Amino acid sequence: MSPAQSGTVEETTFTPDVQWWQSAVIYQVYPRSFADGDGDGVGDLAGLTARLPYIASLGVDGIWMTPFQPSPQLDQGYDVSDYCGVDPLFGTMEQFDALLELAHSLGLRVLLDVVPNHCSSEHPLFQQALAAGPGSRERDMFHFVEGVDANTPPNNWQSVFGGRAWSRATGSATDTDWYLHLFSAGQPDWNWRNPAVGDYFDGVLRFWFDKGVDGLRIDVAHALFKAEGLPDSPSTGGVVDGLRSNPQVSDQEEVHEVYRRWRTLAEKYQPHRLLVGEVNLEPARAARYTRADEMQQAFAFAFVKLGWDPAAWAAAGNELEAARQLHGATPTWALENHDIVRSVTRFGGGDLGNARARASLVALLGLPGPAYLYQGQELGLPEVDIPLEARVDPMWARGGVCRDGARVPLPWTGDPAFNHGFSLADPAAEPWLPQPADWGTHAIELQQQDPESSLALVTRALEMRRLLWKNEVFGPDDGGTWRVEARNLLVCERNAEFLVTVAMGTEPVKLPFGTVLLSAVPLEEHGWLQPNNAAWVLRG
Repeated sequence: MSPAQSGTVEETTFTPDVQWWQSAVIYQVYPRSFADGDGDGVGDLAGLTARLPYIASLGVDGIWMTPFQPSPQLDQGYDVSDYCGVDPLFGTMEQFDALLELAHSLGLRVLLDVVPNHCSSEHPLFQQALAAGPGSRERDMFHFVEGVDANTPPNNWQSVFGGRAWSRATGSATDTDWYLHLFSAGQPDWNWRNPAVGDYFDGVLRFWFDKGVDGLRIDVAHALFKAEGLPDSPSTGGVVDGLRSNPQVSDQEEVHEVYRRWRTLAEKYQPHRLLVGEVNLEPARAARYTRADEMQQAFAFAFVKLGWDPAAWAAAGNELEAARQLHGATPTWALENHDIVRSVTRFGGGDLGNARARASLVALLGLPGPAYLYQGQELGLPEVDIPLEARVDPMWARGGVCRDGARVPLPWTGDPAFNHGFSLADPAAEPWLPQPADWGTHAIELQQQDPESSLALVTRALEMRRLLWKNEVFGPDDGGTWRVEARNLLVCERNAEFLVTVAMGTEPVKLPFGTVLLSAVPLEEHGWLQPNNAAWVLRG
């Protein structure tokens, strides 16, 4: 490591007023693609437990697990049929308890997904609603509404997955009701205007918090309430794109009372539990969900899907900072997740995409506030073009968009004959999604031996980040002033002492005066940042 990469920061202790989540980096685990413990080709709790030491070795503060609860798996677990169980596909509750205990012993907090907007059509309460018939108390737990006629639903809302957002009820031949599903027909929406729904989810939260789970990521957090009367949408596009496309199904004012209620519940536990929102709205609206009595975090969606454009990064950063000043919570940063094209591919693919993805990792981990990494992002994994016959994403079948390419099982070893180490019990098991022939070039075992790998860079950055927090160079009140300087140098001024810089142009650019603590690749010339590189600069 060159002096320009390493820097020196003395280790001290955290100030007592810093809540753990204000400085945290959380590693998102997609369980079915992380590690397969029983040899059936699907990742599971046993595989994740066996591989937890790897996650701990990165230096992250915790994990967020996407759903592993019982489900027909129409939408890879986001169609939940039992919120307080474990799907046999992933293991048992005893295995989850063992995972939680080991994670805590390794210093990792554990966040789970909760899906309060919709459930599975196989959920017992939905099945009871179907059987009970029109006008029943059971149906009032969901949105059952009489259609205009046998072929026309109650309104013009469209599903996120394509097609209309309504399906006919199947209780009887004379049943004239339709039910609402913003996603697939197998995912009916709960009716949050019925207080019984809120009471039900209070029980779900208590179940997992009582087990010792450290927090929850809340799926589609802004869409729980629909407009009174379910009026037609002025837009014919997808329904959960935020305030711009369909306010009838998004960002209703009543939803904030849910998160005030959940925050009160979360703070009855010691330590307090964390609430993280998937709030896909404009920054000023999304920030309202992280007011002092609501959720502690909400993902910065203005940032998540950015391309390689310095003006767009600066605009999103300044908009998020303005929202922070209005409502107080620092943005929660991410550039990848299980629903988004991986950054290597999004930033150009090949060597160019690899260089930009490395730079984006350095930038991400230097920004003010918490950050999330998606499994494989630390390896520089690209998006995979899954063969048509192997695609399973319901968005592909209904809407022509496929998210499977970001969900391919991880390469642990370089040996393609043994599914790259994905299955621990049966090396010959066929993974649930096919791995590309060159997947082993990204393998964890190979990158652990290479001090210049993407994995090594992430580990160094996380170590440096912890030291900067402990030395109070980073603090919970840091903001971000963003600008684009000459030759497309992107600068985020985190505080008076610290800058994040990214060279987004085609020529080397002179860095602001100071000490370079970390760069994505070693500097070729002192004080100059080459294109598609990023650096942390400490003034003084």
